[in-house]
Amino acid sequence: MMRFCPPPEPPKFNQKVRQRGNVWLAKNPNPSKRLPDYWSSFKPYLADGFGNLCGYSVMYEPVGTVDHYLSRKHHRHLAYEWSNYRFASGWINSSKQEIDLQVLDPFEVEDDWFEILLPSLQLVLTDVVPPNERQRAEFTLHRLHLRDDERVIRQRQQWYQLYNDGDLTLEGLEKKAPLIARAVRKQQHAAKQQ
Repeated sequence: MMRFCPPPEPPKFNQKVRQRGNVWLAKNPNPSKRLPDYWSSFKPYLADGFGNLCGYSVMYEPVGTVDHYLSRKHHRHLAYEWSNYRFASGWINSSKQEIDLQVLDPFEVEDDWFEILLPSLQLVLTDVVPPNERQRAEFTLHRLHLRDDERVIRQRQQWYQLYNDGDLTLEGLEKKAPLIARAVRKQQHAAKQQ
């Protein structure tokens, strides 16, 4: 993971999502009723705000989903709030489910809390994760399968291989898989020091 800045609320979001959603919520106070999906039409804005990177795996995501950081089940009043949306890979969003506040928020994590190890491509915590956040950070790695799950490792392998084969520059890798690019830069720096 790395820090993402909240993208600005898109034009017409208020009238097309927030207002419509809040009207529906007022008319349907039964928490078991499925919420209408008014937010998906704004997914391209969210994806652009995340640079088309999953907010959790920090790799290029061509499709993605709108993750309600605080779940619709437990925080219905936030279901139609732009500030509660994160862009995420579908399988990672499904892994997160309705876990609220136990998973780190891409808007609150710091850039240097996680790093990719080469050549294993595992995602690990760094020593700079504050002690009061280490448990949540470990939980996030486990719950979202970010450390070494085959799905995420295979994706990292593909980006790393494209770079190693010369099909992707380091600058290109930075745009598609920035944590891998950082690991490459760190490796290059270490090699120069020897």
